[in-house]
Amino acid sequence: MTTPVCTSASTTQFTAYVRTKGPTLLRTARSLTPNPADAEDLLQTALTKTYLAWDRIDDHRAVDGYVRRTLVNTRTSQWRKRKVDEFSTDELPEPAPAGSPDLTEQQAQRDALLRAISRLPPRQRAMVVLRYYEDMSEAQTAETMGVSIGTVKSAVSRALGKLRDDPELELCVA
Repeated sequence: MTTPVCTSASTTQFTAYVRTKGPTLLRTARSLTPNPADAEDLLQTALTKTYLAWDRIDDHRAVDGYVRRTLVNTRTSQWRKRKVDEFSTDELPEPAPAGSPDLTEQQAQRDALLRAISRLPPRQRAMVVLRYYEDMSEAQTAETMGVSIGTVKSAVSRALGKLRDDPELELCVA
């Protein structure tokens, strides 16, 4: 069985379509799979299938629906064929200790902190990042920013005060 190949004119149409709709279709693919690399692979597979069927598609105004349906069908096929990495065993795994931190909660707290830091004025944000994320001393931060050590101390103090008063962070501490 031979696979039909698109003509030169239809290849040009398809290329223009992909350039125009590619970012939108990639967002759709990303909504179907959590891994961005898998989403790109999924879109590539769907576009390959669409390219092979391009000359058979009568109404090119309906191509978006065709590609989306191909994305969903391809993702469903991949999901059904996935390799199951679970094995039965005679022993149950050890339960997590009662005092172990909830990783989801930790990530939510980190996200809230990053949002709060992003709301600081640019200069305060830069100083907080240099002091606490880059672990620079006050002197190193002052030298990097081209200000005095006292300016670093006062700006960081004001920034930390704003972070303490941030309502989103209050929920994380409680």
